[in-house]
Amino acid sequence: MPIRAGSRPGLAEAARQVADHAATIARLELRLAAQEVKRKVVALGIGVGMLAAAGLFGVLALPLLVGAGVAAIALVLPVWVALLVGAGGVLLLAGPLAAVGLVLLKRGSPPVPEQALTEARLTTEALKNGRH
Repeated sequence: MPIRAGSRPGLAEAARQVADHAATIARLELRLAAQEVKRKVVALGIGVGMLAAAGLFGVLALPLLVGAGVAAIALVLPVWVALLVGAGGVLLLAGPLAAVGLVLLKRGSPPVPEQALTEARLTTEALKNGRH
């Protein structure tokens, strides 16, 4: 609202205008935040989809690579021997991976924060005994 030379708005009118401007700014900031979150969620969704597709193609590539290796070995040995060699190679990779995975599973289970629980227990005992 324009201010005329002869009249000035009162304190109440000025306070109302400040409150209106603050409310407008807050609404605009909320709209901006909502648009930003929406844009980021869309980008995350597309990124997750792309990574899933890449993972699928990577998983599909593994049997093709093993097949190519077996076919190369079959040039020198009979096909059934080449298949056995390929299967043995895959098992040689799977064995150590499984062993390491089992060790890590045993180390991580049960998923209880033992050190934090011990510290909490010691703190509780110290407070009960009056030692702080």
